[in-house]
Amino acid sequence: MSRRKTIQDFLRKDLTDITKILCLALNQEREQLFAYPNYELNEKELDKLDKLIKDRNNGVPFAYLKGSQGFYELDFIVSPATLIPRPETELLIDISLNTFDSNKKIKALDLGTGSGAIAITLSEKCPIWEMTATDKSNEALKIAKLNTHNEINFYCGDWFDAVPDEKFDLIVSNPPYIDDHDPHLDNLKYEPLEALISGSNGLDDIRIIINESPKYLKEGGYLLLEHGFNQQKEIIGLLKESFFNINTYKDLNNIDRAVLAQYK
Repeated sequence: MSRRKTIQDFLRKDLTDITKILCLALNQEREQLFAYPNYELNEKELDKLDKLIKDRNNGVPFAYLKGSQGFYELDFIVSPATLIPRPETELLIDISLNTFDSNKKIKALDLGTGSGAIAITLSEKCPIWEMTATDKSNEALKIAKLNTHNEINFYCGDWFDAVPDEKFDLIVSNPPYIDDHDPHLDNLKYEPLEALISGSNGLDDIRIIINESPKYLKEGGYLLLEHGFNQQKEIIGLLKESFFNINTYKDLNNIDRAVLAQYK
C-alpha cells in the first residue's frame, strides 16, 4: 500500500531537525522545500526519511547523519571516529590569528586534531604557516586527511608521543576536558568518548599538555588551550610555573573557554 506524504505533512510535525532532515533525504535546499510544500515523496525517499528520523530521535547527531559539519566558513567531513567541531572552538582560530601575523611564517602544532578543523582552518587562513597535527586515533587522522587540501604534517600518537623532535611557535589544542562522571555525557554518547573525558576533574590531558609543551615550544612561543567552563582558575595555576603573559577568553555565550600563555 502506497504511503502518500508531502513535504508539508512532515514540516507540520514536531520533529527534531525535520527541516534539515528533509533537505538531506531529498537532496534539496531549504528554499526548495518551502517552494514546493505539496511535493509527494516516493517510497525510496520515504524509506530514507524514516531511517533518518529514527536515528535522529535516538540521539544520533545530525552532523553524523549528514556526514559533515560547518566550522569557520569551511565544511568538514565527520564520522563517529571524530568529535563534531563546535562553534566555541572557532575562538581558538580567532586567538591564533590575532596573536600571529598570517603573512609571517611560523611553525604551529595542533594536538588532538580529530577531523582536522583547527589545523586545516589555520592552514587555509595562513597558507605560509607550517602546520603539524597529531591524533592518537588512526581513524580520526584518515578523516582529517580527507578534509585537507593543503600540506599538513600528520602524525599518529598520544599527545607529544607523536610529535617530531622540533620546536613550535604555537601549540594549540582542544583536548578532552569533561569529567568522567559528568551527567551531560549521556547526550554525547555517539561521539568518541576518548575525545571528551579526561579524569575525575577533566584536567588529566590538559595537565599533560601544559607539563610537556615547554620541550616543544620555542622561547617566547605560545600555548593555546580550550577548556571547560569551571577549569580556568586551576589551569592558570598549572601554567604559572613555565609560562607568563597568560590571557583568558570567553566564548560567545560569555563562558570561560580558552587560555593563551607564553613560554618563559
